[in-house]
Amino acid sequence: MSDMPTPDELFARPFFFCGIGGSGMLPLAQILQGRDCTVEGSDRSNDQGRTPEKFAALERQGFVLHPQDGSGIVSGEQILVASAAIEDSVPEVQRAKELDCLRLTRAELNSILFNTSGAGLAVAGTSGKSTVTGMLGWILQASGREPTIMNGAVMKNFVSPERPFASAVVGGQSLYASEVDESDGSIALYRPAVGVLLNVSLDHMGMDELRRLFGDYLSRSRISVINVDDAEALALLPQAKEVITFGIEQEKAQIGVVPGSIAEGPMRQAALVIDRHDGSEHALTLRMPGRHNLSNALAAIAGAAAAGIPVAKAVEALAGFEGLARRFDVIGTSVSAITVIDDFGHNPEKCAATLRTLRAHPGRVLAFFQPHGYGPLRQMGDELAETFANELEDGDRVILCDPVYFGGTVDRSEGSERIVRLIEQAGGHAEYIPTRKAAGDRLVNVARPGDRIVIMGARDDTLSSFARDLFGRLS
Repeated sequence: MSDMPTPDELFARPFFFCGIGGSGMLPLAQILQGRDCTVEGSDRSNDQGRTPEKFAALERQGFVLHPQDGSGIVSGEQILVASAAIEDSVPEVQRAKELDCLRLTRAELNSILFNTSGAGLAVAGTSGKSTVTGMLGWILQASGREPTIMNGAVMKNFVSPERPFASAVVGGQSLYASEVDESDGSIALYRPAVGVLLNVSLDHMGMDELRRLFGDYLSRSRISVINVDDAEALALLPQAKEVITFGIEQEKAQIGVVPGSIAEGPMRQAALVIDRHDGSEHALTLRMPGRHNLSNALAAIAGAAAAGIPVAKAVEALAGFEGLARRFDVIGTSVSAITVIDDFGHNPEKCAATLRTLRAHPGRVLAFFQPHGYGPLRQMGDELAETFANELEDGDRVILCDPVYFGGTVDRSEGSERIVRLIEQAGGHAEYIPTRKAAGDRLVNVARPGDRIVIMGARDDTLSSFARDLFGRLS
């Protein structure tokens, strides 16, 4: 393996992305291409014919795509960008080893872009990162600051016919807004000018490890933006240097909400935001429901304040924020008043937030859940079962199909059947239907007027087309 080149030398070399269509890879490929780097890639999903519209869009944007057979790696000058979890048996990885190519993980590449910008604005936490990054990016853009934005989700405000998968925005090099991930420990690579911390809860690793990672992250941030409603995040406050706090419940929060001012609807909400630095109040309207999204908005407003943007300007910008694909994304309501929602919920906290938002308004909830892997299901299956049992009511039901599996050597002995058993033991109503097609048939058969069907899961772009097809059948 070669020594690490300087950033200037690095970005002069050609890049090859293994898994270029992935939610973490695609935005980085777009940012590099926007900075005139040579970017090629391969993706198993492309070879298997999944989400063809995404790969057609990438080719229209000028990306050269290869089959995932190693044929795209032709020179030792190329830099291979591949997930840390990718197996050595993948042909690109083998070929890159033979040619002694430099290999970077997604997080290593993102951290280099982040740390070499004028100021890096990081968004961390177990849940809400993509939404807050999108909100913060939109505030910066609407304020004329021309940020570069790296997000794991498609930001609807930046979608165009040329860029239907706008999970990145290529702006200037003075501001770089990015979500940063704790699940693989890579959050340790970032040196933020502004470090936002949304929440700390069980996801991919134990709580002690999470507390250490997030505490170190705050100590490295020049200004920390902390959610004081989250007890775990609040407990880490002493590790921060300079702090801006936000919260709905805590009256000490510097960016907060005027008590009694929240008005909630099934698809939107409004509240009076208070800036306790000067006591000023600002009327916020959001095109997204749910208390968690109000908290996300406060996080973005506080993060923007840390970057020097007045609260009034941030609140005004958020009125025009259109949301993210797959984040409580309403596909439509049929003539028989059945609503279909596409959602990224996959860990206990995200699922609970979505289900609570639905339960706050009338109508039965039919939740379809596709686990995002066998490993995560083992790690958080008990908590997921508890969430579905606790958050859903008697008439509601949840259907689980088999976890997403794209190949590899993962242990598949424990699947969705165990979670269904646990949900039922806890008093909930759940069904295990192995295939997604059969689960879709079941949903169409049991749905009745006034129902809300929510399609939940991660790591699988075809869930969105499943949701759209389901809505088509109901219409």
